[in-house]
Amino acid sequence: MTVRLTLLSAAARAGRDVRFGDTRLDERALGRARAMAATVAGTLPEAALVRTAPSQRCRRTAEALGWDAVVEPSLRDMDMGDWRGRTLDEVAAGAGGGDGSGLAVWMTDPAAAPHGGESVADACGRVAAWLDALPPDAGRILAVVDQAVARAAVLRALEAPLSSFWRVDVPPLSAVHLTGRGGRWNLRMGALAADGPDGDR
Repeated sequence: MTVRLTLLSAAARAGRDVRFGDTRLDERALGRARAMAATVAGTLPEAALVRTAPSQRCRRTAEALGWDAVVEPSLRDMDMGDWRGRTLDEVAAGAGGGDGSGLAVWMTDPAAAPHGGESVADACGRVAAWLDALPPDAGRILAVVDQAVARAAVLRALEAPLSSFWRVDVPPLSAVHLTGRGGRWNLRMGALAADGPDGDR
């Protein structure tokens, strides 16, 4: 049997004040998620499982979409350790306990975790393990996830090197469609409720 998984990247606040770790969604971000829900209402296929990452932004996105999602701990965002709550600019500048040189290492070495949290390699391994543990009869699954988790899932599907992690752009409220069978995953791009090539959503 084929597992059909749709990962939806959580809504996000706009601007340069985006911080590492979980952040509260403002009304503008939630409004975009509600608008998406209205657009795809009645077009999404029935899902056997509906999941959300534990972060507040993922749970609030799922609520805004009207999804009755169960929290899946394995889909949690990357642990940013000491950088949690800081902006990219603050870390790059070494402000407030930031680490400019550590940031450069983290962006180029998937095994590095200068913040004391989780490395890219660790996060990718965790997400790959969750994907590969899905039972073959799981059917259709919808999940709201953070950008790092969507990136990791794409790398697993394509069997791409971990160095490709930062080259996968995942805009807020974008969908990644994966189909899996026999331990092999395929990537299919499209809108949240896009038809597949065989007309099957």
